[in-house]
Amino acid sequence: MSAPSTLPPHLEFSLRHPWLSLVLSILLICGASYGATRLIFLTDYQVFFGPDNPQLLEFKDIQDTYERQDNVLMLFEIRGGPGVFTPETLDLIERYTARAWQLPYSSRVDSLSNYQHTYSEEDDLVVENLYEEGATLDAAAIARVRDIALSEPLLVDRLISADGNVTGINMTFLIPQNQMGPTPEVAAATKALAEEIEAERPDIKVHRTGGVMINNQFLETSLKDASTLIPAMFLAIIVVLFFLLRDIWGVFATVIVIALCSAGAFGLGGWLDIPLTPPTVNASIVIMTVAVADCVHVLVQYAVALARGMDKRDAMRTALRINFGPIALTSITTAIGFLAMNLSEVPPFRDFGNVIAMGVGLAFLLSLTLLPGLMMLLPAKARSSHADQSEMMGQYGAWVVRHHRIILPVSILICIAISLGAARNIIFDQYSKYFDETVPFRIATDFADESLAGLYNIQYSLDSGAENGVADPAYLQTVENFSQWLRRQPEVRNVNTFTDIIKRLNRNMHNDDPVYYRVPDDRELASQYILLYELSLPFGLDLTNQVSMDKRSTKLIASTPTMGTPHMIGLQQRARAWLEENAPPGMVRDGSSPSLMFTHIGARNMISSLKSAAVALVLISILMFFALRSWKLGLISLIPNLLPIVVAFGFWGYFVGKVGFSVSLVIGMALGIVVDDTVHFLSKYERARRKLGFPPGNAVCYAFGTVGNALITTTVVLVIGFLILASSGFKINADIGAMAAMTITIALVADFLLLPALLLFLDHEKATHTELDDDAAPQVNSSPA
Repeated sequence: MSAPSTLPPHLEFSLRHPWLSLVLSILLICGASYGATRLIFLTDYQVFFGPDNPQLLEFKDIQDTYERQDNVLMLFEIRGGPGVFTPETLDLIERYTARAWQLPYSSRVDSLSNYQHTYSEEDDLVVENLYEEGATLDAAAIARVRDIALSEPLLVDRLISADGNVTGINMTFLIPQNQMGPTPEVAAATKALAEEIEAERPDIKVHRTGGVMINNQFLETSLKDASTLIPAMFLAIIVVLFFLLRDIWGVFATVIVIALCSAGAFGLGGWLDIPLTPPTVNASIVIMTVAVADCVHVLVQYAVALARGMDKRDAMRTALRINFGPIALTSITTAIGFLAMNLSEVPPFRDFGNVIAMGVGLAFLLSLTLLPGLMMLLPAKARSSHADQSEMMGQYGAWVVRHHRIILPVSILICIAISLGAARNIIFDQYSKYFDETVPFRIATDFADESLAGLYNIQYSLDSGAENGVADPAYLQTVENFSQWLRRQPEVRNVNTFTDIIKRLNRNMHNDDPVYYRVPDDRELASQYILLYELSLPFGLDLTNQVSMDKRSTKLIASTPTMGTPHMIGLQQRARAWLEENAPPGMVRDGSSPSLMFTHIGARNMISSLKSAAVALVLISILMFFALRSWKLGLISLIPNLLPIVVAFGFWGYFVGKVGFSVSLVIGMALGIVVDDTVHFLSKYERARRKLGFPPGNAVCYAFGTVGNALITTTVVLVIGFLILASSGFKINADIGAMAAMTITIALVADFLLLPALLLFLDHEKATHTELDDDAAPQVNSSPA
């Protein structure tokens, strides 16, 4: 057998100097991976929104006006018994309200016990806790507390359920920005408090939800994924590769390469100040799967060459020569797919794409340098099974050639039928459902939805237009009208508005006559009420959470149960329409909140994902045209590249029907991945047609015999990798994994059925036979294309 032609110097180097190649590769990765010491983990949910996100800007304006406040809502589920209003339970609430003030970073604690109840005593306004010394309250006193609590709109469905069976303590914390430590510290402190309550009262189950808890859950889920999914991926790669390659040393070398690629990519991310977030943590799983694909193509061809009698160096030289072009092209197209994610509206997804793109680059480099060097140092054994597998794939190619006239129309009809399901998808996000149903935060949030107003809300900062304008009767009446309109909306369960306090004070100062439970019509009177009330409030329970420091604006919060995107946006749009029609221009706002921010990001990210996919498609298509040196093959390649994505969304539409901002992300990402199989198949087909002079039918058999086994191996590894990601307790990662795994599977089917059938139907160029070389696969007789 003739010796393979010489490789370019940069590829020949690793074959002639394997030890030096090994040392240089390790030094390169060590320098890159040292940047991992600069990585920081961001736990704040606001990292999911870009600095110019309109909902984030409005929410930050609300936070700046009324101070940034992160909360933990601790809910008491009382199992059996008379509910909240017993001496024992009221005493428990009172004692643990006092304890909550001592927690780290605590700035405010609200509960039934310290609710600032007001009433008149002759000409004086009395402001005091709703009750004290709960353990000593008699039946009459408890009845009074119950009547007040269940009639107060600031309490019902906020801190006490309408049936009096569930109550809560809302703890507010001032947590420093962009620091990882305080959030888990507060979460741990509230957990210890909850466990203490449950130990004292086994009949009470304590649930914790709120802003601090969702930030902490992002952190805990990421750490759990990193400690379970990444080791699972390593194990899966070892098992699958050994089963398919039957070469322990090839598996060992591959594991070394993918580990170094992942470490190097995250190190480069550290050098570039890319933060760790829940999506970026799992970027290593994708990097490993992509790196495996590069290694497998080299190793499979290496094994086939060994089986044909070549020595180690010539076999690796053949593998590198055949695969250098396709691996280079697939690395570029994959990187383009992930770099296109920079058009995403979600910063962590941009970071996710950038880290993976760097990992793809390292995988390309190491699979052509470190991997060959390692294989030169490790034992090698020729196995006839690899040649047999090549022959079997050639036989499969012959079957496709014989039946392509049936395969083509049937495949097209099936794809069309499934793709129609894509129209059934609707944009639908619920950020409280991002976590598995077994996660305590999810359980607590679902319980809050069932018993109180829930975690979802829309917050408004309503501007009066002037300093001290919150006492203006016209302003107060507009706010009150807006509050009453919101309460009539079917989605709204609670409205927290300053006008409820003003109405109560007006009633109090008129001898608690219910006729005066309305906003005062005199500005001076309203100003006096506000001043008198503020002077009577205890430290930590002032009005700064509802009224701006300059008394120019007030905050209104409309709380709802968890809702999907269409309902949440519908409520917001109706509310804005009401303000435009009934309020001065300065009061017209869109409103904002974490739930509204996540609701809007799905729609925004779908648009940006389509843009990124379009950019990636154009760039990848241009590359394919030049690489394949044929406009016809370039156009043909677009079909198996685009079709798997459309078909996958069709399946999703039939079986799920809800597309969040995570699923929309897969469009561009999957395009960069699925193109790999097409590139490898078409490059072998084009080589057979141009260099080896085969007619289309024989060229299809050659392509299957040369690369078919590698395509199956890489697809299996990729699908397993993304299915492991789909097992994440974080729904965003799980959806990405499920959709990507489905898309990659469909892509393999398309490349094994539709693509060869299309080639046989459309490629009628005359074969021009040239000299065969040593890597030409045995030909299988087939009918003419």
